Amino acid sequence: MPKMKTKSGAKKRFKFLGSGLIKRTKSHLQHILTKKTTKQKRNLRGTTIISSTDAKRVRSMMPTR
Repeated sequence: MPKMKTKSGAKKRFKFLGSGLIKRTKSHLQHILTKKTTKQKRNLRGTTIISSTDAKRVRSMMPTR
C-alpha cells in the first residue's frame, strides 16, 4: 500500500510543536486592512494553538506526523 500524502494546503498552514500541539497563524490580516483598527491588526499578529476539536481533522490531513 502506498504512503498517504500530506495535503499541501495543510502543510503550508500548520506546524507541529514539540509537545504535539498544532500551531496556526491568525486569519484576516492579508487584505482590506484600511478599515481595521490598529488594535485589531495588532491582535491578529503572531500564531496561536488550534482548538482541540480541530486537531483530529488537521492530523488526518498531515499523516506524516
